[in-house]
Amino acid sequence: MSDVIERSGARPIAFAGGPLDRVDQIRIDPERLAETWADPRAQVIVLDELDPVPAEGGLLETISVTADARLVDHALLGVRPDGSPLFVSLLPYPRSEQEPVFPPRTWQIAALLQAEELAIYGGARSLADWHQRHPYCAKCGQPTEPIKAGWARQCSACSTEHFPRTDPVVIMLAEYQGKVLVGRNGRFPPRRFSALAGFVEPGETIEEAVRRELFEEAGIRVGRVDYLMSQPWPFPSQLMIACVAQAEDDTLTLDTAEIAEAIWVGRADVVKAFAEEEDALFLPPSSIAVARHMLELWLERS
Repeated sequence: MSDVIERSGARPIAFAGGPLDRVDQIRIDPERLAETWADPRAQVIVLDELDPVPAEGGLLETISVTADARLVDHALLGVRPDGSPLFVSLLPYPRSEQEPVFPPRTWQIAALLQAEELAIYGGARSLADWHQRHPYCAKCGQPTEPIKAGWARQCSACSTEHFPRTDPVVIMLAEYQGKVLVGRNGRFPPRRFSALAGFVEPGETIEEAVRRELFEEAGIRVGRVDYLMSQPWPFPSQLMIACVAQAEDDTLTLDTAEIAEAIWVGRADVVKAFAEEEDALFLPPSSIAVARHMLELWLERS
């Protein structure tokens, strides 16, 4: 579906399309990794806690590796097309116990970055955050340490290796007689609607997860499910799997613990929402959310 996005002239999907060569062969080779760390072109992304720091021209702020910096405290994100290595610090940072699920400040700063730089930031954020959240072994509870250039952690006691996780999430538009279903979570601002979404559970296919989530949250049964596109979502680390599903009817029974409101919207409603007209039925998803792309693509095809 990325080819469809390119042909339609749509915006790049936020956090996707990173330009880095991930150089897995260097991550697992201590000698080559040390050479990469010592490369005079090596740079470290500057983060404000987990927020990006924009530089001129929509680039990420970076600094050269300092003499007192340690390789073990950094993860190798990859190598840029010009051959320069790029790292991110894994040192602990202060964090609030009540972090918002959708950090508005991060979104505002992210909008200042070029698409490829935003993709780099998304990977860096997810990786740094995973290390912060997983200092202990899930098997025996003892401390773990970064290995493989920051792309794994190993237990100091039982030697179990742990790897960064990405949680699969289905996000979907149900379609019925020329309309699609959008919903509003209670955490969303008033009138802000998006596609319904939910985590894929163990033992499920993507299609099964779409059907289950739509029935659980909106009480509708759907048949055919088609894949549209995907998006890495670094809050904290998910893979959004976008789909469209064909509903059998339009009768809704909402799980109000999950969905505050849900409405069927037609083409004219979506056009008005994107145009931010005063009488629009709803406010559309953020421009960096894959749900926005899903509605744009649905307009193109409807």
